[in-house]
Parts: sequence; structure tokens; C-alpha cells
Amino acid sequence: MKQLRMPSFLHDVFGEKQSMGAIAAILLFGGMLTAALYGAFPEMTNDLPVWRSALAFVLIFDIGSGCIANFTASTSNFYAARKTNRLVFIAIHVHVVLVALLLHADIWYSLGVWAYTTIAALTVNALIGKQSQLVVAGFLLSVGLGGIPMLPGITPYMLIVCELFMLKVLFGFAVDHYGRAIRNFR
Repeated sequence: MKQLRMPSFLHDVFGEKQSMGAIAAILLFGGMLTAALYGAFPEMTNDLPVWRSALAFVLIFDIGSGCIANFTASTSNFYAARKTNRLVFIAIHVHVVLVALLLHADIWYSLGVWAYTTIAALTVNALIGKQSQLVVAGFLLSVGLGGIPMLPGITPYMLIVCELFMLKVLFGFAVDHYGRAIRNFR
């Protein structure tokens, strides 16, 4: 499929080149996830100002879209070649906490998920160039995905947001899926 050159302000999202199919999949999943969550759980925005609901939905869209974008060769390779950008990206990703604050839901759980995800992602990131990276990432992701549903009383929509956030940052983003960073170290 033909690769489109991305404008520089979109490199952090799509990398330098991205196919139309990948862009469509990224945007479609983010949009469908956001709409499906609202359709299934309209009560999550009860009694909230429109601006809070809208901002929460933008962040949920970003989490969902990032789950797909971070697995594309273009995005993965863009960050594999830029170690500092990857660390900054991991550090600034507090989306799950912001969603919880905006929706007044599971704030303490989201802080725990964010802390675990950040520490695990930094651990996985430190293993770039090592064969163990993928196994460690898979292990840490499995622990997290297995543990989140056991949190007593977690709301279903925050369960989904927390798990996708973890997938996005810990496994989708922190892993060098295409070996680009290994080639850059040599």
C-alpha cells in the first residue's frame, strides 16, 4: 500500500510515512471505541459539563487510536530512532488519570494503573536492543491485564480505558516491534 509522507507535526502520532489503510484503521478504532463506550455507558457523563465530557472523549479517542498507531512500523520506527522522544512520551502519558478525573471515576485505580504502566514501560524501554524485551513486555502486560479486572468495583468503562492505556504505552509503545532500535545501536 502506498505510503503517505506525514507533516512533521504528525510524526509523533503516525511516524514519518504511513499508509492510508493504517491511518484509517487508527482513526476508525479510536472513533469506534469512543462511540461504543458512550453508547454502552452513557451514564459516564451524567451531570458533567459538556467540556469535561468532550475532553474525556478526546483522551479516550487518543488512547484507542494510539493502541493501533503504536503497532505500525512507521510509528514504532520513528520512536526507535529517537530515544529521548520515547522517554518523553512515556513520561507525559497521564491520559488514564485525566480521563478518571474528568469523569469522576476510579481515580485511585487509574493512578495505580498509570504508575504500574509507567514503571513497566520504562523497564521495557531499558531493554531495547535485547532479546528479552518482548518477553518481559509480554509478562508485564499480562500481569497488568490480569490484575486490573480484579480491582473491586472498577467501573466497566474505566476497566476498558485502563487496559487499553496499558496496551498502548507498555506494549504498543515501549517495545521496538520492528528491530529498528537494534539496527541503530550497531
